[in-house]
Order: sequence, then structure tokens, then C-alpha cells
Amino acid sequence: MSAVPDFAAVRAEFGLPADGTAFPPAVLAEAERAAAAGPDGPRGGPRTDATDVPLVTIDPPGSKDLDQAVGLTRTPRGFTVHYAIADLGAVVEPGGPLDAEVRRRGQTLYLPDGAVPLHPPVLSEDAASLLPDGPRAAVLWRIDLDREGAVVRADVRRALVRSLARLDYAGVQAAIDAGRPHPAIAALAELGPLRRARAVARGAIELELPEQEVVPDGAGWTVRVRRRTPVEDWNAEISLLTGQVAAQMMLDAGVGVLRTLPAPEPEAVAALRATALELGLDWPEGESPARVLAALPRPTDGGDGGDPRVLAVRRAATTLLRGAAYESFGVAGTPPPGDPGHGGVGAPYAHVTAPLRRLVDRFAGEVCLTLAAGREVPGWLAEALPALPGVMSASDTLAARVDRACTDRTEAAVLADRVGEEFEVVVLRREPAEVFLADPPVLAKCDGRPRPGTLARARLVEADPTSGRVRFALPD
Repeated sequence: MSAVPDFAAVRAEFGLPADGTAFPPAVLAEAERAAAAGPDGPRGGPRTDATDVPLVTIDPPGSKDLDQAVGLTRTPRGFTVHYAIADLGAVVEPGGPLDAEVRRRGQTLYLPDGAVPLHPPVLSEDAASLLPDGPRAAVLWRIDLDREGAVVRADVRRALVRSLARLDYAGVQAAIDAGRPHPAIAALAELGPLRRARAVARGAIELELPEQEVVPDGAGWTVRVRRRTPVEDWNAEISLLTGQVAAQMMLDAGVGVLRTLPAPEPEAVAALRATALELGLDWPEGESPARVLAALPRPTDGGDGGDPRVLAVRRAATTLLRGAAYESFGVAGTPPPGDPGHGGVGAPYAHVTAPLRRLVDRFAGEVCLTLAAGREVPGWLAEALPALPGVMSASDTLAARVDRACTDRTEAAVLADRVGEEFEVVVLRREPAEVFLADPPVLAKCDGRPRPGTLARARLVEADPTSGRVRFALPD
């Protein structure tokens, strides 16, 4: 019987509350008052009635913290996207107890046995969530695109919206495959691929490595590869589109906060190309990393999607995406960043679509609302912008470490009673040596200097559920 990973120990290690939903009394009191005020609460100002716009949410099954609702329309000239975002700016009083607490937290942390939410659940899973049970306050983006999926015009304003249904990715995919998509998103299967093709053309880099997730397994936990449906990718393109529009709006006005990532260095691209060619994969002279990676089989395709050479190249491509940061500008004499782009997106980009789960989105959304209305950025907002990059960078680091710790402990627990056995693994890197075991999906260190992009027999020499350490070794 497999060992059981100790997620309570992870919480203790990172100083997280044992009860993830616990908040200080003053914070809960403010959240309760805001929830009781409803969509016509005291903050946010007048709203456009957009309850006639068909919208739906698409999230994992059981999700209650619904940040976005989407509606897509095919028009004679192209497409119209309506993207409603939960309006936390109308809920959180600047400088109040709730504002101070969410600035301290930065973002929601997800652990397999329960989240540590950014906002009290009375808001994030109820009053501020875009649930399909009546009019909801939202920040509503309208983006018009041409037939090729290029932006023609965009607008954002506060609105009252009504979600028609709470959908999940598998259900939406099945409906589209059967030719019966929900009318609110009937154009998703056309617009999503159009936007993805445009992303590849502008150099957006998508690694598409196997994504591990920890899930319940009877009385314990196991790790598996999360399968992404095309719908999930298409829906992500709508969120990325909105973030790009927001970023350009802020750059045009000279004030805001961006999510940045330097474009890959030519030396890093050359090294990756050399690795691909050494492994026997095709990389024509002058072709961009974005196009080469997009042409490779995906891990979810089956068959060649598990080609060890492909996995090794995708792992090596992580060197192209280094140096992610948040950049605020336009206050205290701070100019926009010299390179405002995001290498993974292939364009300037801002986080504005997940304010229930990520702090910076509320402030970036408020900047865009202010600019769209032709107003000056208010003092409280200008004061907040310089501090956001530090808060978000710290919370991103914490979230990544917590997620990795949970996955590592689960990997070790699943393999704890198999130390000494040999497994067939995919060699991802030589120095330091790293291998990928497909079943169960485990990413681990390996003693020796194996050749990347090959299959190897490796012996499991360590699997410690307490520390999360898993280590293989090549046979002598």
C-alpha cells in the first residue's frame, strides 16, 4: 500500500494556515458587508445593463470561484468577444482590512486537499463570483475582431451581466464535437484556432510539457498527467486576447502594470536548435522556436506525443522562458519598460482576467476602466501600482514552491514501496541529469550522465514522502 503524502506538513513548512478559509475577523466582517450589498453596492459607480448579452463560464468541474464569463458572436466582419470579469474593484475598499489582507496574500494558493483563497469564500465563491443565478457585477470587455482574428476595436466598462450556464471543459468539448455547442460560444471552435495561429506567427512560445496534477485515489492520493482539451486552449486564447488588449491600452496611456518576459536570447535559441538537430528533429534554418514547438506532437496526442526526443526538446525549451516579472509604470516618473513584451505570449500582456484569484488583476482592471472612461488615475490606484511587482513576484514564487512540494511528496509517496525496482524512463537532461517516468508520471533527478532524448532503464534508489525526494540511478 502506498504511503500518504502529508500536505499539512507542506502548510507548516510555508507558514500557511491549517484552515485555508480562515481570515481575520475584521476582514470577514468587511467581506460580509460587501456581499450583502449585492451588485448595486456602494463602490464602482454606474453600470451598463448587459444582462441580455449571452455569456457562460467554462471552468473545471465543481469550481465556484468563477472569474470569467465569455460570449462569442460571429459577425459579417469577423467576431465580437464579450468577456465579463468578476468586479472585485467594486467590492474591496482601498486601504481597508480586506485590501490589506489580500495585498499580503497576493494570490490563491492551491493544495490538493484545499485552497488558501485570496478572498474570503463569501466573496470568491459566492457574491463576487460569476455564478449563473442572477445579475452579477462585472467588468465587461467588448473586443471586435476581423475575419482573421485581429483586433479592430475594444472597450471596457462596468456592467451588470447574467451567466446562462456554468460549463466545464469536457462538457463543452463533447458538445462541440457533437455539433451542438452552446449558442453563447458557438464561434469558439473557429476563433480559438485563429487566435492560436496568430500567436504562433508572432512568436508566442508554448512548451506543452506533460502537466502533472495531484488527485484523490481511493483513500489516498496519486499523481497523473492532466489532459488538456482543445476547448481549454481556445478558451485560454480569449483570456490572452483580453490581456493583450489591456496591456496595449495601458502602454498607449503611459500608465499601468504589465506581466513581462524577455524575448529569447539568440544564443539560447541557437543552443535549443542544436539540441533538436542532435536528436534528429527537424528545425529549418531561420525558423522560429514558436513554429517548431507548435509543429511537434503534443503529449496528449498519444503515439509520437510521447517521443522521448520531443519531451527532451520541450524540456530544454524552458531555457527560452526566463526572467518573468511584473512592471508598473506611469507613476513617480517611472517610464514604461524598455521591452514591454511577454515572450510566452509574443506581445505586451497584462493580467486582468482573474481578480478573484490574483491580486494584480484587480488593479490592472481598474486602470483600464479609468482610461476607457477618459479619467485620470485616482490617487489610491497610483499609490498602489509601484508595490504590485514585489507582492506578485513573491506570491508567484510561493505558489510555485507550494505546488512543487505537494507534487514531490505525492510522487515519493506513490513510489515509496518500490525502491530498488527498475523502470523505463525518458531522459530529459544530462547535467543535472533529469528523467521522466510515464506511469505514474514522475519528474526526478537521476545519478549518472544519460543521453537526453533517449529511453533508459533506471533503478529507483530513493523515494522519501517526508522530504519529497525521488532519485533514480543508471545501472552500473
